[in-house]
Amino acid sequence: MAGDVVLVDTGPLVALLDPSDTSRAACRACLDALERSDLVTTEAVVTEAAYLLNFSTQAQVALLRLLASGRPRVEALSSRDRLRAAELLAKYADLPMDYADASLVVLAERLRARAVFTLDRKDFAVYRVGRARIRIIPD
Repeated sequence: MAGDVVLVDTGPLVALLDPSDTSRAACRACLDALERSDLVTTEAVVTEAAYLLNFSTQAQVALLRLLASGRPRVEALSSRDRLRAAELLAKYADLPMDYADASLVVLAERLRARAVFTLDRKDFAVYRVGRARIRIIPD
């Protein structure tokens, strides 16, 4: 996966910064394995992660410092991207898809990313980019 774009979902960001999260070690190992990948997320994911880390100002500060390092980088959504996210929310209403997930699928389409670093296997197993599945990391 060296050099490939890998989208980063909320779950791993929270797990990496919450000492009590049972997925922390697995996410740390996965992050290390993705050392040469271009990690990308969205502001919607950042907002969701900050909210879930609101039990600790220290964890929220760590999140912002991590993002300031540029890894993962935060990709802005355009007006066109937001319209596409609205289409996806309607398409996957039966799950239901949330805005953070929609923003990642939009980026997958735009950046031609085929992998997502997530703990949300159930939903990301359903989402498609074109007809292709999105590879879920960790496997």
